[in-house]
Amino acid sequence: MIEALFNAVVVQPIELEETMHGNIVVPDLGNEKNKTAKLFSVGPGYEAHAGTFIKTVLKAGDVVVLPTMGFTKFEYKGEEYWIGRENDILAKIAPERTSIEEVLAQTEVTDKEKEYLTNE
Repeated sequence: MIEALFNAVVVQPIELEETMHGNIVVPDLGNEKNKTAKLFSVGPGYEAHAGTFIKTVLKAGDVVVLPTMGFTKFEYKGEEYWIGRENDILAKIAPERTSIEEVLAQTEVTDKEKEYLTNE
């Protein structure tokens, strides 16, 4: 089993579909695009210079956007993984929410703020 240490993360890349024009498959070769990946393992964090422990923000299962370079490719039991630092991840892709009510249900806001946001 692969387990991330310190502020490292282990991700599995999510393959994007190839573009087709008629019966011709157009491969994505040479395009410098950011990669999307699913977090497989996340380290607990690291100790800063001041002696305080900084915990990781992400968790296993999160879908993230990676930079075009900087992660190390690693194959384990026939599966491809990439290993890098949590600090290098560009963004987390949050699950889509359908309404302001769903967002408010998962956020700590006062009743007055809810009134303003929902126009009630």
